[in-house]
Parts: sequence; structure tokens; C-alpha cells
Amino acid sequence: MAGVSAALVGMASTQSHVAAIEPSPTNLTRTNKLKYCLNTSTIHGEVVPIVDQIEIAKKAGYDAIEFWLRDISKYTSQGGTLPDLKKRIIDAGLTVESAIAFANWIVDDEGARKKGLEQARKDMDIVTAIGGIRIAAPPAGATDSGPLNLEQAGERYRALLEVGKSAGCIAQLEVWGFSKNLSKLSEVLYVAAAAQHPDACVLPDIYHLYKGGSSFNDLSLLSGKRIHVFHMNDYPDIVRDKINDADRVYPGDGIAPVSKILATVFASGFDGVLSLELFNRSYWEQDPNAVAAKGLERMKLAVAQAK
Repeated sequence: MAGVSAALVGMASTQSHVAAIEPSPTNLTRTNKLKYCLNTSTIHGEVVPIVDQIEIAKKAGYDAIEFWLRDISKYTSQGGTLPDLKKRIIDAGLTVESAIAFANWIVDDEGARKKGLEQARKDMDIVTAIGGIRIAAPPAGATDSGPLNLEQAGERYRALLEVGKSAGCIAQLEVWGFSKNLSKLSEVLYVAAAAQHPDACVLPDIYHLYKGGSSFNDLSLLSGKRIHVFHMNDYPDIVRDKINDADRVYPGDGIAPVSKILATVFASGFDGVLSLELFNRSYWEQDPNAVAAKGLERMKLAVAQAK
């Protein structure tokens, strides 16, 4: 893959996208130990109030929380303030390691893309206002379109990273297995390298890697330092074209080689954040405290088995 740079694979290269990666303030924002994070979709965050999400994560023993911007917007629309939300997070002993939003930063239409970058800036400002430092950057708006030019996608990711640099929030390029664009790790690696930006990084997800047909072995091509957050989950024995997000299960309850995956990224230098992201409807019917606690237990077990 001609566009994968040394910054991503951690080795020397003479390909067209190799560039010296100079440290930047955002690039240096890294965790110094493995952290466990709760993505609030796991406990049906769309229904559970955001204040309760914080308490559930605290009670279960997580280090961090990964909010959805829709839940923050709901909170503020009902009279809550961002400073108050930040205080609640701090008081709970949590950090905001990432957030989920869907700005259309990658689309071909120039006008829509400009609006997407403007929306991304607004989303980032909200994230930083509550103490967050990263945001997911999936190919929102391009999931059903024709194939994107990956060189142009790299330029667009660079533009998004520049917005993030100004806002103090890193945009993590996310694999979306169901999408017609950036469904494979190979595509995401190319775009991240083509951006030629010191903050370029990748947000992998076990389910999405399977759904999109990527090989888990290819994670060894990616420097672990270019993974800040890794979405944790598992999946049952369902073929790729039939499986969907709701089929995700706790790590260890499916057929994914979870511990092997973790061993691969640990060997590549990953020491960031493991964020549990599930959409299982049967879990949503259960006590969210029990779901959060069980998910953390399963992640820790997977880590122990990987080391």
C-alpha cells in the first residue's frame, strides 16, 4: 500500500507519503497507562440520562467515559450547562477520552464538506468544554456514496485535523465496516498516511474490522502509538453480510480472537484507551449498572489473557 507512512507502521519507508512527524501539542496528549472506558451506547445512552451515565461508569470502576454528542445536546437543551457537566465528570474521577459525532467532513460535495467542518468544530468545542481531548471521525455522509478518492480523502482528513489542532481535540479516523468507504483497515491506513499530519491516528473497532472484511493480523502494520482509543466488543458466529451492530456482545462471548488482537496492538506499542462499545438490545433491557460492570470485567479478563 503505497501511502502508508513510517509514522503509521513504525518503520522506515521511501514511499510518497513519508514525512517527518514533528511533535505537536495535540500529538503529545497520550495516556501513560492503559485506561478502561465506557462508551455510553453500551448502556443505551440514548435513554439513560447523561448524569446517570457518569454515575454508572464511576460505580462500575471505569477510568473514562466516551459520550455521544446527541446526549450532551439533550442535556444542555434541558437546562444543563457544560461547566456543570465537566465538574460532575471530574468529581466522579473520570476523564473524557473520546466522543462520538457524525460531521460530514469527508464528503465530495464542497459545500456540504465545508458545513461538515464547521459542525466538527462545534462538536470539538463541546468536547473540550467538558474536558475531552478526542473525537471519532468516521466517514459519515459517505457510507452509501460512490468510492472516494483516497488521496482526496487524505487531504480532507488533514483539514479536519487542522480544525482539531485549533480546537485542541484530536480527530480519530474510524473504520466503519458497513460503509462503502473506509470499511477496511487498509483504506483507513492509506487515508491517515495521505493526510501527512502529526496528529493522524486510527480508531479501530473489533466488530467493524470483521464486518468490513479486514484481517486482524493487519493491525500489526499500525504503530500502537497511532491508536489512542480502541473500541472493544465481540461478535457471534454470523456471516459478515448478515451481522449488524445489535449483534455485538461482551468481549469473550463471541468468536473474535480478542486476546490475540490485543496482544498484537500491545506488541506494536499501544498503551491507550480500551472503550467498550456495544449496541446489544438484550443488554439494554438489563440493569445498566450490571451491564457496565460485566463489560469492564470482560475487558480486563481479555487484557490479562493477552499479556
